[in-house]
Amino acid sequence: MFGSLLDREAGSFRLAPFGLQVPVSRHYEPGTNTLVTTWNTQTGWAVVRDALILGPRRHDDVVTPHTRPPTDEDAEHLLVRTVRCIDGRVEIELICEPVFDYGRTPADWELADEERHTVDATGAGLTLRLRTDLVAGIEGGRVRARHVLEQGEACFCALSWGEGLAVPDDHDDAVRRLEATTEFWRRWLANTHFPDHPWRQAIQRSALTIKGLTYMPTGATVAALTTSLPETPGGERNWDYRYTWMRDTSFTLRTLHLLGLDWEAEEFIQFVADLEPNEDGGLQIMYGIDGRRDLTEWFVDELSGYAGASPVRVGNAAFDQRQNDVYGAALDSILLHTQRSQRLPRRLWPIVQRQAEGAMRVWREPDQGIWEARGEPQHYVSSKLMCWVAMDRAAKLAELRGDRVLRDEWAAVAEEIRADILEKGTDARGVLRQHYATDALDASTLLAAVFGFLPRDDERLRASVLAIADELTEDGFVLRYRTGETDDGLSGKEGTFLICSFWLVSAMAIIGETQRARDLMERLLRVASPLLLYAEEFDAATGRHLGNFPQAFSHLALIEAAAELIMSERVEEFTQ
Repeated sequence: MFGSLLDREAGSFRLAPFGLQVPVSRHYEPGTNTLVTTWNTQTGWAVVRDALILGPRRHDDVVTPHTRPPTDEDAEHLLVRTVRCIDGRVEIELICEPVFDYGRTPADWELADEERHTVDATGAGLTLRLRTDLVAGIEGGRVRARHVLEQGEACFCALSWGEGLAVPDDHDDAVRRLEATTEFWRRWLANTHFPDHPWRQAIQRSALTIKGLTYMPTGATVAALTTSLPETPGGERNWDYRYTWMRDTSFTLRTLHLLGLDWEAEEFIQFVADLEPNEDGGLQIMYGIDGRRDLTEWFVDELSGYAGASPVRVGNAAFDQRQNDVYGAALDSILLHTQRSQRLPRRLWPIVQRQAEGAMRVWREPDQGIWEARGEPQHYVSSKLMCWVAMDRAAKLAELRGDRVLRDEWAAVAEEIRADILEKGTDARGVLRQHYATDALDASTLLAAVFGFLPRDDERLRASVLAIADELTEDGFVLRYRTGETDDGLSGKEGTFLICSFWLVSAMAIIGETQRARDLMERLLRVASPLLLYAEEFDAATGRHLGNFPQAFSHLALIEAAAELIMSERVEEFTQ
């Protein structure tokens, strides 16, 4: 309903000085997801705080029903904004103009009180409530208010879509809710484990981002908050990432356990256990954050797209693709969780069996690969690699369960897959290739280092990592592949992939190239957005982030790369 990123007429909501569009600064309050924006006008200074509100759980959530046990705090389905004049005097403007159903249904507004402080907007079967201590007026499909704040004065607005459309009573109530939300984030952060290291701030911000991307009712983590922010400016590489990908599961579990977030890890693994499998017992490559399977893709022709990049997509047609890496991602995450919790829940064992059987069934077959290429299926090395991960982890889980027959059977298949990859998936230099029919490089083969496919001192692993570092980079950042060498079914160039660059940091640390890993990590940390957030891609030539934002995969990879490199540094310190 607020889609102005994709079309200037697709809805917006602002509380800011009249006539200004560019603030002086924007940052998160330390240790929180509360945003602080500072404005300077010709007559004064103003500071805006806004947050999605979390507070004490009062009753069952009927707006987003929980499948996981509710915690003491929960989302209140409320956005609160306050503004305070800290110097001089500032004329403040409130404009709320939702356009429902992706910019296709303007709001019908109606005053809900006689004082003109509460207004309801209805459209496409939804109702919102706007509450403010300013005097609001309805102007067609929008509500607008203006007021001059003197130094020390403040005002607020709040938007509710919760049960009963509950809103703050006044400015003091709005501030109390913001403070409760701030307290929640800092208390949550205090329960995580962070090293005393110069990268601590980046790791903490990434952790807060991952938590912010988590859908509390089910425990799922959304890949990104946006749809159709382009990978190529003005191009067609625009996707809807508001879903949860199975390939993210192992990285999510690794990161959560690494940070000591065992509750979130348990919630996420239970979400995976709840998912409805395909007819063959395997999992889809992605699901809705509520667990739904049908993610049929369609175009919103009414929207012009970000800076003219079209089409704007809702849904993701890749949901029913064949991607053989899904088995390894699921089983690696289950093994990680089992080792951490020291127990294999009874309800997970059938999933282990189905995923192992699926990997055995499909590992010899071509697929669309980890990048969801829309060209012809190929024998992608990373897909074979993840099938090896599936069988290797399944064998370890069978051993933990005491089933030696399945352990031996699955371990034998893992070795068969390894031998096939090393025979057909390497070039004359011993470098892992993109797929069996090409010598082109692909950054996804860095997973051979991340998942322990080859020993750290194996020359083929070292050659593969260094080949990507030297031959698949632009300005030092890693491409996932060269579009001219890959049939991905699309036109246009794309930026360097941030997750691949973080993977390269991890891989170089693993093979002992600690200094090169550290140099790349420092460069990656310098290109973060002013809010220390990362999109999917980075255009080194312009310094622009590209693709959907913020990207969970990028932040997960950042945390893992930092952990791998910090561990390598600590080992070096103790062995010198």
